[in-house]
Amino acid sequence: MTAMDEQEQRRRRLAAWRGSHRVLARRSTDGTVAEGLAALAAAIGAGSGAEAGIGGGSGSGAGSGFVHDPDDAVDVYGGGVVADLERRVAGLLGTEAAAFFPTGTMAQQVALRCWAGRTGNATVALHPLAHPELHEEGSLGAVSGLRTVHLTSAARMPSAEEVRDHPEPFGTLMLELPLRDAGFVLPTWDELEAVVAAARERDAVVHLDGARLWECGPHFGRGLQEIAALADSVYVSFYKSLDGLSGAVLAGPDVLVEEARVWRHRYGGQLFQQYPAALSALIGLDRELPRLPSYVAHAKVVAGAMAEGFAAAGVPWFRVHPEPPHTHQFQVWLPYDVEVLDEASLRQAEETGVTLFRRWGSGAAGAAGLPPGVSVTEVTVSGAGLEWSAEDVREAVGVFVGLLA
Repeated sequence: MTAMDEQEQRRRRLAAWRGSHRVLARRSTDGTVAEGLAALAAAIGAGSGAEAGIGGGSGSGAGSGFVHDPDDAVDVYGGGVVADLERRVAGLLGTEAAAFFPTGTMAQQVALRCWAGRTGNATVALHPLAHPELHEEGSLGAVSGLRTVHLTSAARMPSAEEVRDHPEPFGTLMLELPLRDAGFVLPTWDELEAVVAAARERDAVVHLDGARLWECGPHFGRGLQEIAALADSVYVSFYKSLDGLSGAVLAGPDVLVEEARVWRHRYGGQLFQQYPAALSALIGLDRELPRLPSYVAHAKVVAGAMAEGFAAAGVPWFRVHPEPPHTHQFQVWLPYDVEVLDEASLRQAEETGVTLFRRWGSGAAGAAGLPPGVSVTEVTVSGAGLEWSAEDVREAVGVFVGLLA
């Protein structure tokens, strides 16, 4: 496909998704620049109970009052609303301090580099499906001089035994919660505690890749502070689950965060002004964070109904993974070409106004055990998805399967 063809296909996808009256999740990236700026201004002006999501997000929340004084001066190299966000996240996670970063890639590189200096060991143990291994072009080694080792190739978090039995020392154990490319999977709480204890026995520090940590509480039956307390440092993102514009926070002890601020500047992350991203993050914390448990609960309803719908439609083979979902996101596997599934998904949105699935692929999930000839899509259930009943889902699956013929 040429660049022009891809651009036209993207326009078609956006038009179909924006025109759908029923979706499982609305994303800020589906909106226009004007809509995004107007929604941000409206949300700030109206306080945290504003109806409009940032860039067309998932709607109002339970908060009240301003998320930040709209008459405050803009930030300049931090401070202001950025410092307000850092304090808010440190409080939510129960850490001594937190530092805002423009990207999670940078935040984690800095965290792991700082820990390598403090432990005297530049080896990081992480999963082969972890974000730095699959999506960052070898950044840990190329930019930060770190070396990675893998404790397991199974599509799950390593076990305590695998941590203990690894034949060489490592300074940091990085755990991605949930493990996105394995299907947004999580361990049990007991398994997580055991893995952390095994790392401590080896004198390794523990860093949580918590890009999607916000929605892990219901699965563990624990609050954010108790989860974060297991680790020495935590990274969280603001656009993946909270509908923010961009940005991330690295949270941990004062001494680590202060060093991280120095490295943030060296890496080019000390931006002149960041108040739009910081404000959108505060709005997400106020609006979306309290609603995430309801999204997680309803994702189980949606996933179960999808499985029923595929079984009733008589597709040759399918998998909803994991079933039930551990968070408000999960995967669907089907034995068709990506192009066939993408076209059926688009036609359903265009012809019926219902977006059931978005884009399909066969990439990283192949490393998680995806059989040959099978494609995968990620399903997210957020505010808009709460309107779907199980019967709505089953009916939409039947229509989708009919378009595959």
